[in-house]
Amino acid sequence: MDKRRVARGLWGGLSLLFGLLAVGGCEAAQPSPQGLPVAVAAAAAVTPEESSMWMTVGERRFAITLADNEASRAFAAMLPLALDMIDLHGNEKYADLPETLPTQASRPGTIRSGDLMLFGSRTLVVFYRTFDTSYSYTRLGRVDDPEGLAQALGRRGTRIEFSNN
Repeated sequence: MDKRRVARGLWGGLSLLFGLLAVGGCEAAQPSPQGLPVAVAAAAAVTPEESSMWMTVGERRFAITLADNEASRAFAAMLPLALDMIDLHGNEKYADLPETLPTQASRPGTIRSGDLMLFGSRTLVVFYRTFDTSYSYTRLGRVDDPEGLAQALGRRGTRIEFSNN
């Protein structure tokens, strides 16, 4: 085969590729109805409120930042939700959810005070002490500021309300 013909074919293919990339880039840069580029408008549509929620224990309210996974989105879709949670080992509260959630379990190694996890596919766990573990959990989120969480939860069972606002 002629080297010039091969080179012409390569340049033609690269030119087509660059042309498609340029058109796609221009399309992505087109303004949305709000005047923002489409990609920026899509990211702006996901507000911080959608990735956070509240946990209320008695008079105390704690902000929770949700993990970016299918399980946390399914959990958030259940809200508002009030659960009577049982104390276990003096470091966690747990309760079964009304429905199973998708799982993506992993071994975190260390549980931190404020971790919100799913054990199995249906058991919600709020941890209020830091400790090492060999168990597997699906991360749902984390209390933003766990200061005072252990005191609010106490050492007995307690009712916890989860909400979007």
